[in-house]
Amino acid sequence: MHHCGQYAQQPMDRREMLSRCAQGFGAVALTALAGDSLLGDVPGQPGVLDRGHIPARARSVIFLYMDGGPSQVDTFDPKPALSKWDGKPFPAPMERTQFNSVGNTLKSPWEFHQYGECGHPISDLFPHVAKHADELLVVHSMTSQFSEHTNANYLLHTGTGTVGRPSMGAWVSYGLGALADDLPGFVVVNGGLVPPGGLGCFSSAFLPAKHQGSIVLPRDRALANVEQREGIDRQRRKLDLLQGLDRMGLESAGDPAPIEGAIANGELAFRMQSAVPELADISGETEETREMYGLEHSYEPTRIFARECLLARRMVQRGVRFIELTCPSVSGDRWDQHGNLKGGHENNARAVDQPIGALLTDLKRRGMLEDTLVVWSGEFGRTPFAQGRDGRDHNPYGYTIWMAGGGVKAGSVYGATDEFGYRAIDKPVEIYDFHATMLHILGVDHRRLTKLFGGREHRLTDVHGKVIKEWLA
Repeated sequence: MHHCGQYAQQPMDRREMLSRCAQGFGAVALTALAGDSLLGDVPGQPGVLDRGHIPARARSVIFLYMDGGPSQVDTFDPKPALSKWDGKPFPAPMERTQFNSVGNTLKSPWEFHQYGECGHPISDLFPHVAKHADELLVVHSMTSQFSEHTNANYLLHTGTGTVGRPSMGAWVSYGLGALADDLPGFVVVNGGLVPPGGLGCFSSAFLPAKHQGSIVLPRDRALANVEQREGIDRQRRKLDLLQGLDRMGLESAGDPAPIEGAIANGELAFRMQSAVPELADISGETEETREMYGLEHSYEPTRIFARECLLARRMVQRGVRFIELTCPSVSGDRWDQHGNLKGGHENNARAVDQPIGALLTDLKRRGMLEDTLVVWSGEFGRTPFAQGRDGRDHNPYGYTIWMAGGGVKAGSVYGATDEFGYRAIDKPVEIYDFHATMLHILGVDHRRLTKLFGGREHRLTDVHGKVIKEWLA
């Protein structure tokens, strides 16, 4: 009898073979856990790759997520033509917008000045970031496939515009693991605004559960119920009981992966009891550092984001691979100014500018910027013409992101939008290209970091993406 190919037995990879033969190594890990000291010298958490495919330029990523879509023509991409046409009908072809309430051409309310030896033009919204102009690779030709927040966020975070795919942070954790054994590989510091699309933006999806984003808060108790509230001996007895139950489950499980994932998360949670309170305790930071970040700033959103950025630096020091910071809530809205552009963008910039400048300063003076990739990006940009009278609508056709550290070409510009800042006309970049280049910087070939699911191999970039070598120093 002949069989079609879909019924042929698929070969096992090395990990699946070992998992089946040993009925899962999670119980072994739990046994080791029970015998280890909370404060012992333990190795990092391995990823699926034994080592990177290529030499890595960075070990960690800090993703500064600017929720809502900052306006490129008001931040890093000045367009004099907007002043010439201000208040007049937009003189170029237009795409349909999210709300289709199209007004006249709208010039930027802010002045731009050139900074650093490279001469990057940066608006008055970012005086602190501007001091680091010579560290920035500014990409003016970023594009998205979606003009709606939720789908654009899924694309930015997971490489697909719908829910159900692993986040880029989960892929990094899956491939490379963590450099520490007492903190997750992927951490999200939630300043108050979870992106449209919700926690699916940070999901591990079909990757092992331990790679999903662990959400912490920028406060003294960064994670609820993490403190140790009973003696180690009592915990040891509980872990011994759980170990026995999990062994029974593994012996009868057809697929041991979910149980192994639970065991791995339990192991990590045990170690985090000492690591997280120590991470969140910033009392040992100097007064100069606290003032530099803005921890005592008069504006509460600045204080929140200051703590986020400081925690990000401390996490990189402790071996977290991928850290995403979400924006704090400001009066008005996130960077989504459909109206009151001036007030809304000023509030958001006031919240993040000083902390980001301090983060770059702190990483650089500690010698950490060279192996930490810092990324600043929203899910799309905004239109050069008004929505109504004083707002801007969503624009996925051309917008700006920037990167620093991690071996990128500092003080340089890549790509360009048209004279109005509307469409990318030179070297347009897709989200897949950004993901591929980010993984390359971390030492990973995006085409070779895959996971078998649903009958085919999946990757962060799906069947797309190219490494942009011009971004690299």
